[in-house]
Amino acid sequence: MIVHISGLLPSLSPAEQRVARLVVADPADAARRTITDLATAAETSEATVIRFCRSVGMDGYPQLRIRLAAEAARRVEPPDARVVGGDIPPGADLAQIIATIAFNDARAVEETAEQLDPAVCEQVVEAIVGAGRIEVYGAGASGFVASDFQQKLHRIGRMAFYFPDVHTALTSAALLAKDDVAVGISHSGTTADVIEVLEQARARGASTVALTNFPRSPITDVADFVLTTAARETTYRSGAMASRLAQLTVVDCLFVGVAARNRARARRALEVTADAVRTRRVGPGRRRG
Repeated sequence: MIVHISGLLPSLSPAEQRVARLVVADPADAARRTITDLATAAETSEATVIRFCRSVGMDGYPQLRIRLAAEAARRVEPPDARVVGGDIPPGADLAQIIATIAFNDARAVEETAEQLDPAVCEQVVEAIVGAGRIEVYGAGASGFVASDFQQKLHRIGRMAFYFPDVHTALTSAALLAKDDVAVGISHSGTTADVIEVLEQARARGASTVALTNFPRSPITDVADFVLTTAARETTYRSGAMASRLAQLTVVDCLFVGVAARNRARARRALEVTADAVRTRRVGPGRRRG
């Protein structure tokens, strides 16, 4: 529930966002509050709280309280009592920084796996397996994940490409066809370069896949299939490793799903490519001077 609300937060009105932030920060406290108490704490009206409930898929406030109470009961507490909410406070020592980052990175992977839709993943795997050409797009930090996915697919003999330059990506997307697949990766779902390239690919008839943290973000408007992550970026970490780890988790699931469709072929390809670079590795008997 908290992952779901966090993903929808950017699409909510400013007043509903204030309610959402209170709920996400402390679901147990929110579950104990009356609708009047929550509205007062969020500096808004009871009507706004009801609109918020409906925006996140609840019939009303009683249902929201029940779901929040259940969420609070199953939440895993961080190993360090000073790790709260994921933000790194001023004056935090390195031990606290390490504990906070480690806890939130691990939580991002776990929550991404919990909310990932197997049925949609299956459809994406099917599309990639049957594709004549696969193109993966991403900008900035998401570009590293796009490159990783392209390399993985290429290692098992799939015709996959990644173009970090938007002009090259657009011209390549313009040549895609009906049986091809285009994958756009954007944590925020608002990266114009990735959205435009995915839009170009879709116009050419290719199947389009969006991987984003926010299910109502603009990139989903140009995607046939939407896969979501569950990472929360915090202070100092707008391009947080948690976001990349969550994206890589989804990418690995898709890659293994594709490889599993033809295990023998994938195994042979991995063995051949491993042999090709084996001589480039330094043996245990070699030491630097």
